[in-house]
Amino acid sequence: MKTVNFGGLAMFAGLPSVRKTMRAVPIFQENRPSPRVVLRSLFNAALSAVDPLQCVARHLPAKPKGRTLVLGAGKASARMALAVEQAWGGPLSGLVVTRYGHGADCRHVEIVEAGHPVPDEAGVLAARRMLDLARTMGPDDLVLALISGGGSSLITLPANGLSIADLKAVNVALLRSGAHIRDMNLVRRHLSSIKGGRLAEACGEAAVHTLVISDVPGDDPAVVASGPTVPDASNPADALEVMRRYRIDVPAHVLGVLQRPVSPPPRGAGKRNVTVIATADDALRASIAHAHALGLEVISLGAAVEGESREVAKTHAAIARGLRASPSHDGRPRLILSGGETTVTVCGQGRGGRNSEFLLSLALALQGEPGIYALACDTDGIDGVEDNAGGFIDPESLRRASRLGLKSSALLDNNDAYAFLNALDDLITTGPTRTNVNDFRALLIY
Repeated sequence: MKTVNFGGLAMFAGLPSVRKTMRAVPIFQENRPSPRVVLRSLFNAALSAVDPLQCVARHLPAKPKGRTLVLGAGKASARMALAVEQAWGGPLSGLVVTRYGHGADCRHVEIVEAGHPVPDEAGVLAARRMLDLARTMGPDDLVLALISGGGSSLITLPANGLSIADLKAVNVALLRSGAHIRDMNLVRRHLSSIKGGRLAEACGEAAVHTLVISDVPGDDPAVVASGPTVPDASNPADALEVMRRYRIDVPAHVLGVLQRPVSPPPRGAGKRNVTVIATADDALRASIAHAHALGLEVISLGAAVEGESREVAKTHAAIARGLRASPSHDGRPRLILSGGETTVTVCGQGRGGRNSEFLLSLALALQGEPGIYALACDTDGIDGVEDNAGGFIDPESLRRASRLGLKSSALLDNNDAYAFLNALDDLITTGPTRTNVNDFRALLIY
């Protein structure tokens, strides 16, 4: 197999490119801060950069002659609505749906909470109300759409012939299959009456200005929250292919919906504008700047890393070991950063999201290698469906687990990384951050 070399380390070609970034800054020599303090400060810097209160206001459009209606969906959408209210300076109303516990104290925009990652009736009712509100808007009016990751589950309106139970079953099967988010949302668009541009179509001649906080590699707004205001370029045959590829077994009537004659993609009559206002790249850049200020040498793997969590962890471990074997010429600690979205193909019965699984696999790959510490967290504060954002590991993690009677390899086989980190008291629990640009990973080589 063709390989490329970086810093004496052979890497498989085709993996994310490695960017080495350095700056003349003070070097850690004595009294180094705790690795955990450093890693957590890097994560905090990333979160701050993509906080809706920091990035929404500068992207707001001009006020319309008529009414302004705010509609939104996603884990960051409530805080996006709060940012709009703080900056708008004029009359507005609206409806935004977010995950349970991710709300914000808005005065003019109604915040509804619904199920994620599996949809529920609250999301169905919110979607119907959104379409009804959109249909009241006229040519002098503005619909300000606030879209972020998680919206695919949060506004759920089954296509004709389907029920919410059908969508739940498909959702659960997709989540367990390890399907890429692009593929999951492609299927969701074709089983929905609001996604794939259908919300924008309902707005008629009103202007629709969409602000997007992206949680998907590549930052395609048609993929984020399944693009409720972005026309869909795919077709039902593409969705059927996804089902086949991931061996998703669904009832015949669900397949029947995807086998109907193809209709033209929905388009509204008014002006349409879509702006991606925050991404994983933004979070990574902020963390890199903070790392430079701390005097670290930074190796960035980029913000679009994808693949099975446990396999991505092995690659990160190999890079970290290679760097440790060839210390920097000036003695600075090194930092590996990456973002993006990994996946987990669920085979066991345990608990834990993709960041927790990454950390357990990383610990096993490193086998207690001295001087390497790691943090991996989801920027929305929720790793999978658990109560933690992610966690830490250090060179003693496996030994500490063994002393507690834990069999780390068996836990990984059972997709039970949560139990591993919880037993070590190494979970990171932030609560909902009310933003969402997906995974953040940092390996510190001290």
